[in-house]
Order: sequence, then C-alpha cells, then structure tokens
Amino acid sequence: MMRPRVVLAMAAEKTLHVFNDRSLDRLAASCDILSRAPIEDFSTPEARALLAEADILVTGWGAPYVGADVLRQAPRLKLIAHAAGTVKYTIDPAAYAAGIAVTHAADANAVPVAEFTLAAIIFANKRVFELRDLYRADHTRRSTWALMDEPIGNYRRTVGLIGASRIGRKVAKLLQILEVDVLLADPYVAKSDPVTRHARLVDLETLLTESDIVSLHAPALPSTRHMIGERQLRLMRDGATFINTARGMLVDEAALVAELETGRINAIIDVTDPEIPADGSPLYSLPNVFLTPHVAGAGGTERLRLGEMTIAEIERFVSGEPLQHAIEPDLLERLA
Repeated sequence: MMRPRVVLAMAAEKTLHVFNDRSLDRLAASCDILSRAPIEDFSTPEARALLAEADILVTGWGAPYVGADVLRQAPRLKLIAHAAGTVKYTIDPAAYAAGIAVTHAADANAVPVAEFTLAAIIFANKRVFELRDLYRADHTRRSTWALMDEPIGNYRRTVGLIGASRIGRKVAKLLQILEVDVLLADPYVAKSDPVTRHARLVDLETLLTESDIVSLHAPALPSTRHMIGERQLRLMRDGATFINTARGMLVDEAALVAELETGRINAIIDVTDPEIPADGSPLYSLPNVFLTPHVAGAGGTERLRLGEMTIAEIERFVSGEPLQHAIEPDLLERLA
C-alpha cells in the first residue's frame, strides 16, 4: 500500500524551529516527504510537480495562498495541515467544498500567548514597570518603598477577560494559580460552559468597570473591529491596565492613545493597527505603556509545539483516527 505523500509550503525564514530534523524524521516514519525544503511559490514548475503528487499539504507562516487554482493542481490532496494559527489568509474556502480536511496548530500557538498574558497580568498588578522606572531615577529606593505601601499586587484583584477564545480559556485556567477574581465577557459563552468554572460570566460593561486588569482575547472579525473604543476605555477604573495580545484592529487606537495620554490607565500592548506604529506614535514613548513587537506568540523553540501538533494530527489522519484540531467550515467566521 502506497504511503501518503507530504509536501511542505511555508516561508523557510519565518518558520525556523517549526520543523527540525528530529520532527521531520518522525513525520517520515508515517509518510513520504517529497521534499524537506518547503515550497514558497506555487507557480514554479517544481512546485506544480510536487503538488500533483501530494496527498497531504503542510502549510505554515508565509505559505503562498492555497486558492482554487492551486487545489486544481493537487488532485490527490486529502488533508491540509496548517502548522500555525489562523488559516483565513492562507487557505481558500474551496478546500472545504472539495472535501479536503483542514487542521491547524492554533492551540499550540495559544500556549505562549497565554503564558505571556499571565506574566503581563502579574507584572501589571505589581506595577513592576513603574517600580523599575522609579528605581532607575531614585537609587535610595525611597520612592519605590512609597509605592509598595499602595494597594498593589495580585492578591484579591480582579482580572477581566474579553473573549473565551482558546487563548482566553488558557489564561482563565492559568489564573487559577493566583488568588484573583476572574471575570469573562463573551456573548457566545453559555452559563454551562466549562470555562465558567474559572471565570464569572458578566457583560462587557460590568467587566470594564470592575476589573483592575482588562485583557483582550476576541477574534478579529468585521463585527469586532474597534470593539474597544472611547466609551469602553472610559469605563475602565483609574489605574487599571489594558492588555492586548489579540489583534490591533480590535481597538480604536486613537481613542486608546488619547486615554493613555491622560495617565489615567496603563497598557501592555503586543499588537497594533497598523502592525508597526508610525515613528511618531506616542505608544513608543508614553511612560504608562509597555509596547512589544508582536512577540507573545510562538518564537524560537516555542515553535516546535506547532510542528509537533501538526505531525500528531497527520499521524492520526494516516491511521484513520479522528483529527483533534480540525477546522469546521461553519465556525470559520467566528475564528480569529
């Protein structure tokens, strides 16, 4: 019986560590890898020849778009395994119409984002960044001692999570190591949902007014664009911290900057819209902003999880077992 043939399609420079020699050897135990060098352009004769033989296409960051024309060149294709998060900008819906199974490793990418968010929450409630700045300016520690007498820290604080995404759910679970109250706002979550064991379900307005930390985990959809704007930010309590590790387009950035410039709230921001703020953006210089360059997701060796999860899915597919991370077409519009 012929073994399934696998083709890789992704940007090699963006996917370092996703697949190493060890993981590719593991994949080769159940499949024939037609080329260990990934395709970066489907239009070349070499790429077309590989697609014609492929039973399984493994995509990742920087993969060329898998459109209807590409699918026509891959008549044997039965599975697309995306070794990254969202497939919205990589895989055409025509793949689902053709009966091709699609799976992704978004759950693996969610792990470091949730860990980053937990660290951000702990540091924000402890006012670590402010303490750092005070210590730099005052080596006597008098100003830092004064701040330590204020009601800072994580004990009995309130953390609000907007969105029960896979990341939001992981954050809710991780927060159980702290003695904090966790609120959750998500219109799609029922009271019987397991996540309510870790978080109290409330409406968005209640979450914003009661939380010391507001952490955003909603999907990027047309309906969620600028879901956090001037009104929502003004509802946040004085001294609260806004965290965004989701997508920049969820926030009205002009409104966020205006609120931050008052000094009333703080922010930890990993994603912006545009992806790189303009050189003169106040986000680079405001003292109450901790800005990072979209690094919460898998980086370095954390990317190994993406490849390992993808290979495990392929192994299940080859052995006839159900996929654990298959994408259901009817849920696409609600996925990030």
